[in-house]
Amino acid sequence: MFDLKAYLKAKQQTVNAALDQLWDRTEPYPTRLVAAMRYSLEAGGKRLRPILCMAASEAVGGSEADVISAACALELIHTYSLIHDDLPAMDDDDLRRGKPTSHKAFDEATAILAGDALLTVAFEVIATAGREQRRDALKWLEVAYLIARAAGYSGMVQGQMMDLTVEGKEITSEELERLHHFKTGALIEASLKAGALLGGGNSQEVAALGRYGRHIGLAFQMADDILNVEGKPEMLGKPVGSDQAHQKVTGPSLIGLEQAKVRAGELVDRALEELKIFGIRGEPLAAIARYIVERDK
Repeated sequence: MFDLKAYLKAKQQTVNAALDQLWDRTEPYPTRLVAAMRYSLEAGGKRLRPILCMAASEAVGGSEADVISAACALELIHTYSLIHDDLPAMDDDDLRRGKPTSHKAFDEATAILAGDALLTVAFEVIATAGREQRRDALKWLEVAYLIARAAGYSGMVQGQMMDLTVEGKEITSEELERLHHFKTGALIEASLKAGALLGGGNSQEVAALGRYGRHIGLAFQMADDILNVEGKPEMLGKPVGSDQAHQKVTGPSLIGLEQAKVRAGELVDRALEELKIFGIRGEPLAAIARYIVERDK
């Protein structure tokens, strides 16, 4: 039986070790900025996006080493997004992963700059990989494009803007799913496609993993919304009920808690269908899909 807990732990250690190496070249730069960057990056977290990137590479016959730079870049971008999401002008949260948020631990200006720096260094990491692996430079260029599209105005940033503009308003289930895709799903989908490309996958495999990523991205956000209603603060590392307090439109608020759980399960089932072409190599991704809706944090 596949041991997901051991798999996730091993992959987290791989990602954390690679991220640690990034700081070897930061000594000449302002220590307060680097301290703020490291504070949020090293606060914990599931490392889900980099793990999905590595698992996608392995599903198509590649390895961790093929994608580790992309995996690190994805975590850097995700961490920047959390810092900015927590700011007073956005979600105004005091806790993240059980610790004071960046603007509470430092100050608002430093938090903004730390987020900016993490986003920028993510693309430095990708560009460095392309320069060092010249035979695969075009693949790294495609990965840079995929991640930039998923992280920017056509992806995550657009999703955050939509999330802010619909607070307290009535929208349809289709509109909410579109918001969820932009806010969460786009970067998860890009993580899978980047891993498949760098791992040597063919067009059919890249497309299948992209669709898998789209489905689990939506399921992940739905599960997050559910946890905001019935999760335990000590497990989540942040208060529950904040979505309702901010009048955010969520799955549970729109279609009800039980129907939201049903929808999350349906999305996971659709994701699992996309993995059939990978056989046993898709087992880690299948286990991750199930974990997404069963997790307690």
